[in-house]
Amino acid sequence: MKYYEVQFTLSPSTPDANDLLMALAGEAGFEAFEETATGVAAYIQQQLFDAAATDAMIAGFPIGGVSISYTVGEAPDCDWNEQWEQEGFQPIVIGSRLTIHDGRHLPEQPTPIMIEIDARQAFGTGTHETTRLMCAELLAEGLEGKKALDCGSGTGILSIAALKLGASHCTAYDIDEWSADNSRHNAVINGVDERMTCLCGDASVTESLTADYDVVMANINRNILQADMAHFARVLKRGGTLLLSGFFRADCSILEEAVAQHGLTVVHTTADGEWACIKAVKR
Repeated sequence: MKYYEVQFTLSPSTPDANDLLMALAGEAGFEAFEETATGVAAYIQQQLFDAAATDAMIAGFPIGGVSISYTVGEAPDCDWNEQWEQEGFQPIVIGSRLTIHDGRHLPEQPTPIMIEIDARQAFGTGTHETTRLMCAELLAEGLEGKKALDCGSGTGILSIAALKLGASHCTAYDIDEWSADNSRHNAVINGVDERMTCLCGDASVTESLTADYDVVMANINRNILQADMAHFARVLKRGGTLLLSGFFRADCSILEEAVAQHGLTVVHTTADGEWACIKAVKR
């Protein structure tokens, strides 16, 4: 997958202004960020970059007195998780029942569910609040014998968690070919590959799927969640659960409205810091 590197220059460049820019850019489809001496470097899939939307984001920047300009260049084909691959990450324990680790750093006390993640050129190691929120919901869901769909799978963490919690099968898709390949790789090293199907593409891949999924999981950004809601609702069977994350608490009302428009009912919302997760059911 080809990416653009967009260099945002902020004047003045302050921690608050940089953080807000990254939050807004994340909603516009940007996937990774680095703070620079003059602002923020942001990365977005070339097919998702919209110059008009970026200009509008800057024009509506809510902090007064901040001037923002940007340049766009093609990002090199690199390993976005090179630091993780070289240094790894400390085990992440969720609800004392599930541990995500990198294979090199093991927890002092193993938990019933152990997930090993090798983040090769894909996003998602379990360190982000939204991944933890989604895993916590899966732990509480009761997945034995259920069929799951993982939308925007990244490294495949959510699919693997669902399968290790008893799901009978999980279909995972991601628009990034590196992520789809990495999901397959992680499924193999976790011993769940025979029950997991990994696809490369956007939500249109769901058009070939039957509407019989018990659980649909989507940890993406707000705009994509809104755009793809009809796909999520179509493949979910009646009584099925939709789990959404990847957005800020301030966006909950927008997504709750989108959920309702597609015949689903919000059960509850959880949060970790500024990030949120919605659980809804199809009546």
